[in-house]
Amino acid sequence: QVQLVESGGGLVQAGGSLRLSCAASGRTASMYPMGWFRQAPGKEREFVAAISWSGGSTQYADSVKGRFTISRDNGKNTVYLQMSSLKSEDTAVYYCALDLSIAALSTRPQSYNYWGQGTQVTVSS
Repeated sequence: QVQLVESGGGLVQAGGSLRLSCAASGRTASMYPMGWFRQAPGKEREFVAAISWSGGSTQYADSVKGRFTISRDNGKNTVYLQMSSLKSEDTAVYYCALDLSIAALSTRPQSYNYWGQGTQVTVSS
């Protein structure tokens, strides 16, 4: 079993920054790829970013490329999402997730096996 706990969400003005954290416990989470997704009210959950187990490979949604950075500290079993130049359309609940497969990084929610409870990010314009 793996438990994922997100933190760092909040209210920020447009153009501001936030850093989300996702602490993993249980199974050796540092061995697996992890991702961030988000879901706005009335919309489907969408891919934001993913990172390989080593941190050597990352992938981003086009909508956040150049503004968000995903990273991980395997010694702390924690994945981060640094968000900059935030826009009102970034407002959503952000979820971290863990993928037990050893395949390439996935943008599909169905590929991920464990999910956190989510943290709200609200960007005011």
